[in-house]
Amino acid sequence: MPHDHHDHLSPSGHPYRQDNDGPLSYWQTMEIAVRELMIEKGEVSAAEVSAQIDAMDARTPANGARVVARAWSDPEFKARLLANGSDAAREMGFDIGPMHLVAVENTEDTHNLIVCTLCSCYPRNLLGLPPDWYKTREYRSRAVKEPRKVLSEFGLDLPENTTLRVHDSTADMRYIVLPARPKGTDSMDSDALAALVTRDSMIGVGLPKSPA
Repeated sequence: MPHDHHDHLSPSGHPYRQDNDGPLSYWQTMEIAVRELMIEKGEVSAAEVSAQIDAMDARTPANGARVVARAWSDPEFKARLLANGSDAAREMGFDIGPMHLVAVENTEDTHNLIVCTLCSCYPRNLLGLPPDWYKTREYRSRAVKEPRKVLSEFGLDLPENTTLRVHDSTADMRYIVLPARPKGTDSMDSDALAALVTRDSMIGVGLPKSPA
């Protein structure tokens, strides 16, 4: 029996929430049908499907942080990353599939911001699942119309003379920001550098952590 306690607490002390076991969408039904048909015909096994789901769920921003850390410490790799992000990512074992990956570099006078105005296109192989705010209509529209104000709300106030570039992801193109390397990190190895790289800095709404 469904609960109708929007303003009440459950016995555990948490607010009641509506069940999400509604009817399947067209695409969910289609996915189940295709998956079961492929398993039935022996094209793929249920174990292989499960393993691929586990691999997808294991993707985190730590992957992208490794790419950034190497670019910070290896000028030749950085040049390859900026020339062809897809090939550079594959070089480190991260295959982003058929999508083209473009790396855009933050400098002293230029800052880059990533958005997908149509939906939530995102380099998941490097950054994991997109944050909820990235998928909202508010971010998708305001990041283009008033990007400086959006960044300010994230706590990032850019100097007026900084050029701000907004990049719109597409179905076949993904972007990742190569943030500027923090000062005072010359003696750090790749692992220590990667620990400074945040998900938000690779989207452009934040900066890397300070080594202090």
